[in-house]
Amino acid sequence: MFEGSNVAIVTPFRDGKVDEDGVRALVDFHLENGTHGIVACGTTGEAATLSHEEQDAVIDLIIKRVDGRIPVIAGSGSNSTAEAIRRTQFAKAAGASGALVVVPYYNKPTQEGLYRHFKAVAEAADIPIVVYNVPGRTVISIAPETVARLAEIPNIVAIKEASGDLKMICSVIDQCPDDFTVLSGDDFVNLPLMMMGGKGTISVTANVAPADVSGMCQAQLDGDTSRALELHYKMWELNKMMFIESNPIPAKATLHFMGKCALEFRLPLCPPSAENLKKIEAFAKSYGLVGEAVMA
Repeated sequence: MFEGSNVAIVTPFRDGKVDEDGVRALVDFHLENGTHGIVACGTTGEAATLSHEEQDAVIDLIIKRVDGRIPVIAGSGSNSTAEAIRRTQFAKAAGASGALVVVPYYNKPTQEGLYRHFKAVAEAADIPIVVYNVPGRTVISIAPETVARLAEIPNIVAIKEASGDLKMICSVIDQCPDDFTVLSGDDFVNLPLMMMGGKGTISVTANVAPADVSGMCQAQLDGDTSRALELHYKMWELNKMMFIESNPIPAKATLHFMGKCALEFRLPLCPPSAENLKKIEAFAKSYGLVGEAVMA
């Protein structure tokens, strides 16, 4: 259902508010450059600092701009099961193609608690659900055995695996049915994961190089591993640059130099250090990304 390059799209701000024109322009940029799907209001979209009303508005805006041309997956997770249900039901009502539901953070639930959380969300909202495993942010990691249990629930259709643990990812692929989709949540292992049986990525790097990420994914889906490897290594240093500071700081800074969004964040995120900003600008030029910068 979901495959290829799905961009974890940033949320542009201007003067403290969501830049709606900037959102539309970014959606158009991805449609023009072959992105296979858009993930709205995920980690990279700074959902943690958006109000509930802003999250709903951004998701609705992106769905309307895409107008059915590619899938839109709405970030709808929470560490509160009741809130995750509310947000996932909204995603369904808004017309999203699916919902990205993160492992509950801060609470540190058991594996049984994780299973019951995702089961409750899935039963309350009839929409395809992508489980999001990102232990670097949630502390708790969902075990392959728990993923396999969840894969038996009809509308839990995929997992975004951002643990970076290839051994665990192999276990997930091995234990889950063939129609359960595994997506990379770590740009460094996008291609290795696909070579092991994954179907694509939910990508940070795709924010700034959508044609390269979608081209790599499509090449591998088409069986052209040689071309996929070429693009994988082309983006290797770019992937590093996207994580020189906390995501999405480098991605937004690069988009700033590309003329696609203001260099504006919400605290506790802030612009990169002066030293790293220079590195990001220099690399963006060397990669051929830079246009006229937008002044914040």
